[in-house]
Amino acid sequence: MEWKKAPQWLVEAFANLVPADPAVERRQMFGYPAAFANGNMFIGVHQENLVLRLPETDRERFVTRHAAEVFSPMPGRPMREYLIVPHDLVRRPAELAPWIALSLRYAATLPPKAAAKAAAKKESAAKTAARERKKAGSR
Repeated sequence: MEWKKAPQWLVEAFANLVPADPAVERRQMFGYPAAFANGNMFIGVHQENLVLRLPETDRERFVTRHAAEVFSPMPGRPMREYLIVPHDLVRRPAELAPWIALSLRYAATLPPKAAAKAAAKKESAAKTAARERKKAGSR
């Protein structure tokens, strides 16, 4: 699937909207700029949209208040915690800022992604070492 390049105005808006917080890490997701807390994405750009991650009760409020839609990077593949931020709201950063702060707080409460990856890598290494020991013992 070929995705569209994000418009420059949206990339610039994203850069200005991401909180200056030491817990925030900026990096790419799907080839677009995104921001993470504890390894969990909380805001990002995808094609022509800004997406925001919110807990369930706040998602419902956001959808009701801003007529937002659930984000689906591919047809039939919704990312249920993520919503598309309407462009008119992106252009009102003072109104969007509290939602972004809420999103950051939510992502910070989720289990750290880096820890999960490190644990999986450690488990994989242990299995590989066990197979090697078994091979060496059968010779």
